[in-house]
Amino acid sequence: MDTLNVLYLVGALLIFASILSSTVSARLGIPLLLLFLVVGMLAGEQGILGIHFAQYGLANFIGQAALACILLDGGLRTSFRSFRVGLKPAVVLATWGVFATVLILGAFVTWLLNVDWRIGMLMAAIVGSTDAAAVFSLLRHGGVELNARVQATLELESGANDPLAILLVTGLIALNIDPEGQTAFGFIWLLLQQIGFGLVFGLLAGYLLARLMPKLHLAEGMYAILILSAGLAVFAATNLIGGSGFLAIYLAGVIIGNTKVRATEHVLRVMDSFAWLSQAVLFVVLGLLVTPSNVLNVWHYSVAIAAFMIFIARPIAVFSSVKPFKFKNREAGFISWVGLRGAVPITLAILPVMASVQGASLLFDIAFGVVVVSLILQGMTIPMMANWFGVRIPSRDEPKEEHEVWVSDASSITLYEFEVKEGAFAIGRHPKEITNRINTDEITIFAVVRNQLVLPVDDDTQLAFGDVVWYAMRGDHAKEVAKIFNNTKLNRQKINDFYGDWLLSPNVKIADLPFFKDMDTSVVWQQTVAEFVLSNLDAKPVSGDRVEINDEWSLIVKEVDKRGMLRSIGLKRHQVGTAA
Repeated sequence: MDTLNVLYLVGALLIFASILSSTVSARLGIPLLLLFLVVGMLAGEQGILGIHFAQYGLANFIGQAALACILLDGGLRTSFRSFRVGLKPAVVLATWGVFATVLILGAFVTWLLNVDWRIGMLMAAIVGSTDAAAVFSLLRHGGVELNARVQATLELESGANDPLAILLVTGLIALNIDPEGQTAFGFIWLLLQQIGFGLVFGLLAGYLLARLMPKLHLAEGMYAILILSAGLAVFAATNLIGGSGFLAIYLAGVIIGNTKVRATEHVLRVMDSFAWLSQAVLFVVLGLLVTPSNVLNVWHYSVAIAAFMIFIARPIAVFSSVKPFKFKNREAGFISWVGLRGAVPITLAILPVMASVQGASLLFDIAFGVVVVSLILQGMTIPMMANWFGVRIPSRDEPKEEHEVWVSDASSITLYEFEVKEGAFAIGRHPKEITNRINTDEITIFAVVRNQLVLPVDDDTQLAFGDVVWYAMRGDHAKEVAKIFNNTKLNRQKINDFYGDWLLSPNVKIADLPFFKDMDTSVVWQQTVAEFVLSNLDAKPVSGDRVEINDEWSLIVKEVDKRGMLRSIGLKRHQVGTAA
């Protein structure tokens, strides 16, 4: 009994310490997942607590379940809008991109380690795919706003590339153990089976669960448990019949998350906690599993492999995958850089150890080192590289928070929270008369909070810096109101610096703009701004896309609606001596 309580105590303290480390992560810019690993290592056999943990089977069990939960949560938060701009390149990245990375990196590893090519390819397959836990965590919680094309491609790739990576690892393990019993046809058939069953089971399960949820009336916290248990059942069942459980549970999450019903808000809120708990547990356990001295003994191999992968193998794979879809070089460059490695490579490295592949322990230690290098080098530099590659866009005008309140099974009211920023246009205004662009019947004050207390609102109430206002709205006015609360002079200057000082309607003709009155009036100049932008973009437009009119002026897409139609476009004059 004492032993059991000690396990409870140590396990709880490790998770507690991991979560507390998030404050350090935010201040120092260190990826939180790396701190989870460090907590596990400090508790391990060569750390402070000296816990000896060598249960590879248990670690694999925890890893598979945690990754399934993380992928389910990632799917729930993936909007169908992401598919409009990122599906095709993400699919190519998740297939050819992974295969190309493994081929190129495998040849290098074989030479570097001076091992049989099967071992070299196995090492490359272990670290060949991006990690959903790392990508979702660092992109969605990293405070960096990327253009939608890049963000969608990275997230969809990380959610969809696990099937091929797992298949390559299991196939190469079999090839190392029984080289005579493996055929190319068998490998291709297994790949089709994994992807096919994963697609069918994931989409079918997602559709059935999305139809079931509106018919159920449960306690709020039960919806998320229902979806999690159903998702894990889909994951396990798909694996049992030879499909990809990871692909299935991710797709099921996508279908459920894009079906807005009464239970969706409850599911998302609770699943966020499940996903964070899964990440914490997973990385702490993997940190416990590793022996730091063994990793240090092969650190030079880890650094060399990580460097070759980041600067050579991944760029070749990415550029050959996305350039056919007319991605700009800077977009492809950033996608290449954010090829984050995390829990998936370490979890995959457990499989050869469990299968008793010769040299498997060496592969595990190297893979762990590669993950650490990736999280440090790539994870800590995402904001800097987003600026360097020019794929970062100004933070959008968004409410601070929003909560959907379902008043019936078919109707809901959304509450939006806005905070008055220093120097914002909202200061000195009455909360009800925040703007004359919105009909007063479409916006209702729910609460005004000042100094942590609810403020009674009368005719003389004026908003001040730091006030928090909750509105219930009808119609799509949240961004318009957010501009008034967030739009300080400094913020406006940043937006103008990016999009330009003039905001144009998509329907205005270029020739009608006063800046071009004396210029050529050919057919091009008779185009509308939207026609000109679309005719010069090879890809579907997203915020931040830039099209040059001439050496002096550029058009920059600012807003795109849910259907992919242009809503507003900025006109920017180039600075003297600079290119657009």
